[in-house]
Amino acid sequence: MNFCALATAADIKGKLKDPKHFVYNDEACIAFKEGRLSDDIKEEHHKVEQADLIIFQFPLYWFSVPAIMKGWIDRVLTQGFAFSLQNLYDNGMLKGKKALLSFTTGGIESMYLPDGINGDINVLLWPLQNGVLRFCGFQVLAPQIFWGVEHTPPAQRTTMLEAWESRVKKLLDEKPLVFAPTEQFDLSFQGGFRMRREVKEANNSKPYGLTIGHHLGKPFPPNSQTKPPTSA
Repeated sequence: MNFCALATAADIKGKLKDPKHFVYNDEACIAFKEGRLSDDIKEEHHKVEQADLIIFQFPLYWFSVPAIMKGWIDRVLTQGFAFSLQNLYDNGMLKGKKALLSFTTGGIESMYLPDGINGDINVLLWPLQNGVLRFCGFQVLAPQIFWGVEHTPPAQRTTMLEAWESRVKKLLDEKPLVFAPTEQFDLSFQGGFRMRREVKEANNSKPYGLTIGHHLGKPFPPNSQTKPPTSA
C-alpha cells in the first residue's frame, strides 16, 4: 500500500457534490456514506473495523510521523467513518478500539525531558495521541518509545525488542492514558465547546492542569502522555 501524503479528489469516485468549492472532509464523508471512496481506502477501513488494537510503528520524523503515515491518517480516518461533528473524542466512532504509538527516535531519552534540548516528549505526543487517536474515539495506550536506536549497542537493542515482545502479549489488558472527559465541556457552538465552569472551579486547588492541552494555566501533569494512571 503506497499512500500519498496528500488527500485529494482522486480519493472519491463519481462527481463531487460541490466542485466549485472543494472541501475534502465534506466530500469524503459523502463519498463514504455512498460507497464512492477509492478501493484502497475502503480496504483500510475494513482493516480498522476488524481490529481491536492498532499499533502505529514509525520512526519519529521531524517531531511527527513520516509523510506516508500522515497520508494514511488524512485519508483513512475519514469523516463519517472515524468521527463526525457529533461523534468525537469519548464519543468518536472508533471508541471501543485501542491504539498505540510505537516509534524510534534519533535522539537519546534525556533530549526529550522537560529540560532537554528537544523539549518534553509529552508535549510532542499530545497532537497525535489526543488530536488524532482520541479524537476518533480510540482508547490510547502508553507509547512504546525506542530511544536513540542508532546510537545504541546491539545487545541493548536486543533487550529493547525483548521488552517490547513481552509487552505486546499483554497490551489488551493495559489501562489507557487519561484525558479530560468529553462530558466536562459544553459541546455547543453557543458554549464555544469550552470546559464547564464547575469543572474549572473544581480544579482550582489542584497543583497541575488536567492535561497537556487543558493545563488551565498550571504546570503540565507529569508524564500524562507517556504513562498510564497506575504508573504515574
